[in-house]
Amino acid sequence: MGIKEKIKNNNRIKKLVHWMLIPKNQAKPRLWVRWFVNPFYHKKGKGATICRRTRMDVLPWNGFELGSNSTIEDFSTVNNGVGPVKIGDRTRIGLGNTIIGPVTIGNDVRLAQNIVLSGLNHNYEDVSQPIHAQGVSTATIVVKEETWIGANAVVVAGVTIGKHCIIAGGSVVTKDIPDYSVAVGNPARVVKTYNHDTGAWEKAVKKNLVAV
Repeated sequence: MGIKEKIKNNNRIKKLVHWMLIPKNQAKPRLWVRWFVNPFYHKKGKGATICRRTRMDVLPWNGFELGSNSTIEDFSTVNNGVGPVKIGDRTRIGLGNTIIGPVTIGNDVRLAQNIVLSGLNHNYEDVSQPIHAQGVSTATIVVKEETWIGANAVVVAGVTIGKHCIIAGGSVVTKDIPDYSVAVGNPARVVKTYNHDTGAWEKAVKKNLVAV
């Protein structure tokens, strides 16, 4: 049994390690973790930039990768506490975004302002307990290459957004979006898709081009 498994299987050790890495009731790792531990576990590509006012709630027990020539703008928050966060090359994470793993974002993606991508959900089956005491469940969000997501959009856990898509500002994406599609609304629905045979964007037919 490896060290990780031993820690996970022993509640006393698990609590001690958690306290050493993160202050009580906080998500942000201690300074020593950010300076002396994370750089050995996480990957930052050549020319990548994390702006000074970005909040990086990233810990060594899950992965974090930022690809070459990618940027995370000020006032954004990145959290890998319950799942890895992987961001590709030449991708820009705009002002005030919140990214909670597990999330995978491809190359050449553009996220505008105040977008939420959360691969985490709080469990709530037991009505005798407060929701925060019931643990969490996770499902990976995937944003494929060349996609643009407009300001104030929300992408929920488990959703895959295809290649070269546009998600309109303010949309709430609750289901998968096919490649080369434009989706709008709450819940987001596909309104047009690119036809490679005709070389044109075509309006969606509800019965077979809505998000599935």
